[in-house]
Parts: sequence; structure tokens; C-alpha cells
Amino acid sequence: MGGHFVQGHVDTTAAILAKTPDGSALTFRLQPRDQGVLRYVVEKGYVALDGTSLTITKVSDGGDGTDGWFEIMLVTYSQEKVVMARKAVGDEVNVEVDMLGKYVETGVRGYFEGKDSGMNDVVERVVERLVGEKLGKEGGGVPGN
Repeated sequence: MGGHFVQGHVDTTAAILAKTPDGSALTFRLQPRDQGVLRYVVEKGYVALDGTSLTITKVSDGGDGTDGWFEIMLVTYSQEKVVMARKAVGDEVNVEVDMLGKYVETGVRGYFEGKDSGMNDVVERVVERLVGEKLGKEGGGVPGN
């Protein structure tokens, strides 16, 4: 299973800051109205813009004191198939971030707050596996095993 699960929800909107030709491709720089969604926006991750799932090529989270932004690129084929290619600088688009990131965040937060979110067992198994792998690589394996 791969790709981006698009549910059709709108998490925020984003303004198109730039639309730059890059060979036969187009690069769009977008700034979300709700900067909080940037915690779910990761390079080579996914975002849906006006309902189309696209790969994120760059992200600036605004940590340098400026407002954050992200970029996507449309290859020629995508330019012919999706409405995003017809958008102009200043236009706004609907943004849906990857729901898996939101689910992971909710599960991990619940785990650390002591709430049973149904993810506690999963988080514990992942942590145990990672710790076991790390200890095993450094010699000695998992204590008690």
C-alpha cells in the first residue's frame, strides 16, 4: 500500500506564492493559511491540492521567523490532467494533508499522555523492536532474551 489517502476534507487553504517553469515541469510554491499544518508536510511526502494528490518537493517550516511554505512540481503529464496547472500566482487552493501523519501524531500523543488510543500496543511494539535492534547491533541483544 502506498501513496496518499485523499478523503476530500479541507484542512486549510494555501496561496500560490510562485509558479516557476523548470524545463517542461512547473514548480509551485504554496503558503498555507494555517501554518500549523506544516507539521504534517514533509519533503517527498504527499498533499492533496484541490483534491489531487501530489508529491512535496521542498518545505520550509518557518523556523527562520518567516511564514512557512512548501513546493510541488507538476510534470508535463500532470499539467495536462489536473486543474492545478491552470492556477496562477495569488490564487488559493484547498489543502488536505496526509491523514496518516495525523493518526500517528494522535496515537503517539495518547500514548505519552497515558490515554489508550488503541495505538499503545503498537507504539510499545515498535519501540521495543527499535531498541532491540539497536542493542543487538551494539552487541548483547535485548536484555532478558
